[in-house]
Amino acid sequence: MATSRNLSLTALSVLQAVAHGYRYGFDIMDATGIPSGTVYPALNRLERNGLLRSRWEAADLAHDEKRPPRRYYRITAAGAEALEEALSLLRRLERSSAPRRGAAPRPAEG
Repeated sequence: MATSRNLSLTALSVLQAVAHGYRYGFDIMDATGIPSGTVYPALNRLERNGLLRSRWEAADLAHDEKRPPRRYYRITAAGAEALEEALSLLRRLERSSAPRRGAAPRPAEG
């Protein structure tokens, strides 16, 4: 199973989009700005790792709306936990890399 420490930035973005209510591929692509060739493999990996679950909508509903059926995703408890751990790690990294008040800038190496 994936943990927050081995989630890519893409996987983290997709997981967060689903957690925020974006439920199907095109919706997730719009929310994240990530292209389909990256979003769909990420969705598959996240589901395979137990962080997401999916279901297909009824074909007759899609047919009535003259479009292909959508596959709807939802975050699992393990996915919510991995997302929170990853976001917590990012916040810690952000705090540790932020310049300290009164600290002199570090010279560039080179």
